[in-house]
Amino acid sequence: MADEYNEWPEEGELVVCSVKSVKENGAYLDLDSYSGREGFVFIGEIATGWVRNIRTHVREGQRVVAKVIGVKKERESITLSIKSVSEERRRDALQSWKNEQRAAQIMRVAAERIGWDDEKTATVSEEMKEAFGSLYGALEECAISDTALSETGFEGDWMSTVTELAVENIIPPFVEIRGLFEIKVWGPEGVMAIREALESAESCAEGIEEVTLTCHYDGAPNYRVDIRAPDYPSAESVWEAAQNAASEEIKAVEGSILIERL
Repeated sequence: MADEYNEWPEEGELVVCSVKSVKENGAYLDLDSYSGREGFVFIGEIATGWVRNIRTHVREGQRVVAKVIGVKKERESITLSIKSVSEERRRDALQSWKNEQRAAQIMRVAAERIGWDDEKTATVSEEMKEAFGSLYGALEECAISDTALSETGFEGDWMSTVTELAVENIIPPFVEIRGLFEIKVWGPEGVMAIREALESAESCAEGIEEVTLTCHYDGAPNYRVDIRAPDYPSAESVWEAAQNAASEEIKAVEGSILIERL
């Protein structure tokens, strides 16, 4: 979605609009996704079937989702269709638009705390959109993992503020946390002891709905632990259990384990 006045939608694109005025032959719509742009939907594109009274389908101030069926830049004309948008696509488009509005508000709050002006906020927001596909998508990733921005190449103290606000305001579909086991075994059990310690850690997530724990070799003696869960309390609970399970295994042999939360 775009915000600039000089941006134009593409044919076939779904746009969120507000009904500006209703006429006998159609309605004028303000394109909320494209600031300053206006489109027209003819009565035949309002709804399927015969429309006896257009005002039974649209009213001033109503928010609708329309499909762009024509763009003539030289005439500054955009033609739209409401009937071409299925109910499912309408819901998805509205939710996406609402998410982007919410994300923009979160970034405005972040800007106030950080001390950014509008230009800086817009620049960083656009960079986040390009990196993650959408601004909401970027903040959702921040809510999932506190290293999302740094792992994508962003730098600066501002990232902690944005991530904190994302965690406070966005409920992601899942969260991820990561830890590190540094395991050394010098007794005869060797690699088998390490394997059993990692398997014990992974077993802590078994039987827990929507929670996974996987251990990855990160170069001896380091082993990365990735946990995915529907919320942070569930993830933290499994992480604590995994630490205890791995530690108990290593205590039983000649070895050592150091644990770090990444």
